[in-house]
Amino acid sequence: MDAKSDYISVRVRPRSSRPGVVLGPDGSLAVSVHAPAAEGAANRELIGLLAGALGVPRSAVTIVRGQRSRSKLVAVDGISASEARARLGSETR
Repeated sequence: MDAKSDYISVRVRPRSSRPGVVLGPDGSLAVSVHAPAAEGAANRELIGLLAGALGVPRSAVTIVRGQRSRSKLVAVDGISASEARARLGSETR
């Protein structure tokens, strides 16, 4: 990870009928994934959704903490948390 990366707090909603990324008015990030929370399927889908929404490769998104929890801490190489929220804010509205 380069020096510009910092962490983004994410709440994951597995088994959702409509996958997507939602940025709350308080800056919180919720990601709905279609995959179940089993065998890492939801984590893989989370990484793909975030990478697509942020316009970065999947390899740039890393789950730092919470691999087995709905609450996760995610790092994105090359962009700061505030820049990520700005990109997601314009993407999700």
